[in-house]
Amino acid sequence: MTAISLPEARAKIVAAGRWLDGKGWAPATSGNYSARLDDGSFAVTVSGRHKGRLSEDDVMRVSADGGSLDGKKPSAETALHLAIYRLFPGAGVVLHSHSANSVGLSRAVVGNGFAFTGHEMLKALPGNATHDMTVTLPIVDNSQDMTVIDAAVTPALLAPGAPPAYLIRSHGLYGWGADMAEAERVIEAIEFMVATEFAERSFRA
Repeated sequence: MTAISLPEARAKIVAAGRWLDGKGWAPATSGNYSARLDDGSFAVTVSGRHKGRLSEDDVMRVSADGGSLDGKKPSAETALHLAIYRLFPGAGVVLHSHSANSVGLSRAVVGNGFAFTGHEMLKALPGNATHDMTVTLPIVDNSQDMTVIDAAVTPALLAPGAPPAYLIRSHGLYGWGADMAEAERVIEAIEFMVATEFAERSFRA
């Protein structure tokens, strides 16, 4: 885990927003991003900003309990970011994307997870050295109450072999890593595997 300064976090989060928007994974003002800061607080995107047009002023500081430290209004899902940081002390960055494929998968799948088997891209996830495995991406029902989502998904996230990511049904994908590069790699790897699963099914149809 790499804790960084607020100026560093702002620059990295702005760049991540442009990258995710360029992929089509941040439509409208959806998504939110955060980073663990070296003073014990957290940087997080403010509420209601288009992620492809973020400025450094659109990244604020919150305390470990989610309180604003600079008078700005944090993303409504800040509590989900902070829950990940509490569960995983090695997490330095959390990203939340909204691709059509991932949201579609979350709506199509009945149950609380989706298994990826044999994908070469599994090796992009931290700790995986082979494609010859199965990784189950947790899926949790959506709620306007962040504590409900947190309580529902935590057992799956703590299960052996769980990926550093999960889907909220009809909503989007959360992924995290030790730093921005790793968090981006997690998001991109999972989005690629989801797209591959859709492509495979279309060829079989």
